[in-house]
Parts: sequence; C-alpha cells; structure tokens
Amino acid sequence: MKNRYIYITLMSLLGLTAEAQAQLIAQAPRLVVNIQIDQLRTDFLETYAPLYGPDGFNRLLKHGMVFTNGAYNFSPVDRASAIASVQTGTSPYYHGITAFEWLDKETLRPQQCVRDTKVGYSPNHLGTSTLGDELKIATNGIGKVYSFAATADAAILSAGHAADGVLWVNNNQWTSTTYYQPYDKWISGYSRLYAPGTDVNAGITTAALECVKQAGIGIDDKPDLINLTYEAGRTMESYVKLDENISTLIQGIEGHLNRDRILFVISGTAYREETEDDHATNARFRIPTGNFYINRTANLLNMYLGAIFGQAQYIEYCYHNQLFFNRQTLRQKNINLGDLMERSQEFLLQISGIRNVYTANQLLTSDNHLLEPIRNGFNIEKCGDLIIDITPGWQLVNEETLEKSTSRAYNIPFPIIIYGDGVRSERVQTPVTADRIAPTIARSIRIRAPNACSAVPLF
Repeated sequence: MKNRYIYITLMSLLGLTAEAQAQLIAQAPRLVVNIQIDQLRTDFLETYAPLYGPDGFNRLLKHGMVFTNGAYNFSPVDRASAIASVQTGTSPYYHGITAFEWLDKETLRPQQCVRDTKVGYSPNHLGTSTLGDELKIATNGIGKVYSFAATADAAILSAGHAADGVLWVNNNQWTSTTYYQPYDKWISGYSRLYAPGTDVNAGITTAALECVKQAGIGIDDKPDLINLTYEAGRTMESYVKLDENISTLIQGIEGHLNRDRILFVISGTAYREETEDDHATNARFRIPTGNFYINRTANLLNMYLGAIFGQAQYIEYCYHNQLFFNRQTLRQKNINLGDLMERSQEFLLQISGIRNVYTANQLLTSDNHLLEPIRNGFNIEKCGDLIIDITPGWQLVNEETLEKSTSRAYNIPFPIIIYGDGVRSERVQTPVTADRIAPTIARSIRIRAPNACSAVPLF
C-alpha cells in the first residue's frame, strides 16, 4: 500500500513537471522580428520622442526593456560588421566580417563582404553560424527565416547561410540571389510584382507584412524569424517617418498574429558616416586636426627600409589605414619579418597623425585589455601587416584612390529594445554590448546560440 502511494505521488509530480514544461515551451514566441536600424542614435531617438505616435517608438520605450547605452565590443564599426556581430553574437575576430570591404591578399583587390564570383552574392565570407542558421538546425528546417533590407550586405548578413528568402533594393527593384536555393516561391513572386518605392523603409515594412501574411509565418509551433534593416537618417523628419514605419509594422503583425507570441528586438549600428564637412568643421572650431597621407607614408617607409636592407619595393599596397608588405621581396632578400615590422613601427610612430601602430602578431598575442576593441575587430585573414591607428580628428587621405575619412575613436550609443509578452518594462542605463542580443533571442525561443557566441543573454 505504501509503495503504491509513493508510485502515485511520483507519477503526479512527473505529470505536473511535464505540464509545466509544456506550458514553458508554449510561451516561447512564434515570431521574432529582429530589427537593426542603421546609424540609430539614442540621443536622437529620445530627442524626437514628443513627435512620435503612440504605437511606434513610444510604445516600445514605454512597455519594452530598453538598454539605452548599447555598444559594440570592437573597433572600427560599420554597417556590415555591426549586423554580422548582432546575428552571430560575436566579433569580426571570429565571424570574419571586418567591414563592408577589405583587401584580398591574393589579388590585391577590394573584396566586398557579400560578393561571390559564382552566384553574385552570398554569405560565404561569414565564418560562423547566425541566429537564423541555429533556428533552422533546431527546427530541422521547419522554422522560417526571411530578411529584408535596402542593401545586399545588410540583407544577406542578417539572413545567414540557411534562410528561406532574402530581398534588398537595387535600382528601385527588389533583388535577391540564387544562393538561397530552392528559391522561395513567395519571394520570387513578390520581387517580380512589387517595387519598394522611393521610401525604402516603407518598402521594407510592406514586404515584411506581406511575408507574415503570405509565407505562413507564425502559424505552427515552430518559431520563425524575420530580420529587417531600416535606415535612421540624421534629421527630425527621418526619425518621425521611421516611427511611422515601426508603428505600421507592429500593428500589422499584431493584427495578424496573437500579440503574446511575438517578440520585437530593435538595435542600432553604432557608427556615423563621415563627410568632408566633418573635417572642415573641426578646423573651423580649432579642434586639433590634420591630414594624414597614407600613400606618402608608405613611400617614406619604403625609402627608410631601403636604406637599411637595400633598395626594393617593400610596401606592396596600402589600403585604408593598413600597409601590406611584399612577401616575395622579403623572401628574396632573406629579411626577417619580425625585425622588419619592429623597425617599421619605430619609424612610423615619429610621423604626425599616427597614434599607434600594430602588427597582426601583437593583436593575436597581447593580453593588454586596452587593445581588446581593436583585436576583436581584427581578422588575420583580412588585415594588413601593419595597422595604423590614426589620431582622432585627423583625416586619412589616399591621393591615389582619392579616399578621405576622418578618424574617430568612439562608438555612438544606440538603444537595444526588447518588446513582447512576458518582457518586463524597464530602463537600463548600464552599458551593454550588442553580442548579447543573439543569445538573448536564442534563449527566448529555446534554441542554442550561434556557434562562436560566448556572450551571456541580456536577461
């Protein structure tokens, strides 16, 4: 009799546990809408808040969990590296997207991050799994993944390797790539029949809403993921218009699916595109500035090394703030690379406009935490032999390529907003890094984080 009582008690407890687990699984969102807004700034977002409607940013700011000081744990940051880092939960050191473009060491030609000689565009340069990839693995391909953006790099890096459909804008037409095969029928039909229009953000919103309705999003027990990349702009009008698109998106999706099964995640890219006016403004207000000529610097260094090791072409190429040595010349002259780099660093540090000079080996082996942002943004396969850290406020000039860019040593704070059923309303001022977004979403939909992600969830 006693054993029977114990048996019934255990079965009851097991039944309750199973019921509790089923309830927990049932609470996972069916749809995650992951929105990255290019060049979104916390200060601009808050400044224009009185002009927003009730169902866009104001709803997110009031009812969502808002981290006001989002940042990236690497430098420098651009749109491509930021989007790849949010989707992979790691830095360019691992995922490999150091920028929109880098120099191919074999061809000595610029390589765009999603250009592919075989299919035109693909995520093949993205070296780790993404949130969408892990969703596909966890659901045996059933969970749907779509991505919409204004540019190919934003759309493809958001989508990852295994998405169902990807669209971006080219000459006022929706464009995709045959990489994502079998080609999604809904995507194919939509791209032929509809144009994004002149307001690209509005076109992205419309496409996302049609995707929810036509592609069977959120109708089964497997989570789905839609990635959107909006553009913030710099003006009051652009933020107000962006708010209208966010409002339309939220209301449209909530009108089609149950509100308690949707999770919205919003973040930014933490940089600002520089213009020549920025350099002129620094000079006008007597902020320390100057021009740093990278090609002239390469020529001077080549003359210096020639005086030591004999006349030759030691610098094969300069690209952005990086110098590439001619390895064939070094082998022919039997020059030790370590010695060459040390002498080069000593020489370059005497030139105005240079704050520091790093070698690949230094970034790989240094335990100096001050180098952490630079190391995280570095990838040994895609960087030069010497990386020149230009003094903030100075303008890098390449007279051969006509490139001009102003150096800055900071990220622009952006908000990370998470809004959905079960997410408490809270405002967090403590700085957080964007690599924590992917594990947060992964935990919410009960899948593992991307394979190079070691960051902890935000909550």
